[in-house]
Amino acid sequence: QVQLVESGGGSVEAGGSLRLSCAASGYTFRRNCVAWFRQAPGKEREGVAVISTGGGSTSYADSVKGRFTISQDNALNTVDLQMNSLKPEDTAMYYCAAGPLGTFWRWALPMAYNYWGQGTQVTVSS
Repeated sequence: QVQLVESGGGSVEAGGSLRLSCAASGYTFRRNCVAWFRQAPGKEREGVAVISTGGGSTSYADSVKGRFTISQDNALNTVDLQMNSLKPEDTAMYYCAAGPLGTFWRWALPMAYNYWGQGTQVTVSS
């Protein structure tokens, strides 16, 4: 059974940093596509960043470029999201999602992913 578990959320002040981690069981982050999404109350789920775990290619939403970095740790079988210079508008529930390699080319579409975690809350105060 595939399970994705997010961790690392919390509350920080604007300008602060958090590091989210997505750990998988029953699934190996190798030659597939792993993304972070977020959803704020009353808003649609938004793609934040994606990594192709085969070759390491990445892509980011314009709103987080230069502030967030997605990376993978093959030894730990995790995909992490380093979030710097956080803003109040980054406040949301953050979800990890995994799908086949081809998902990369339509990475911001939630329906393209097979597996989802339960989410971790990130709250940024001004």
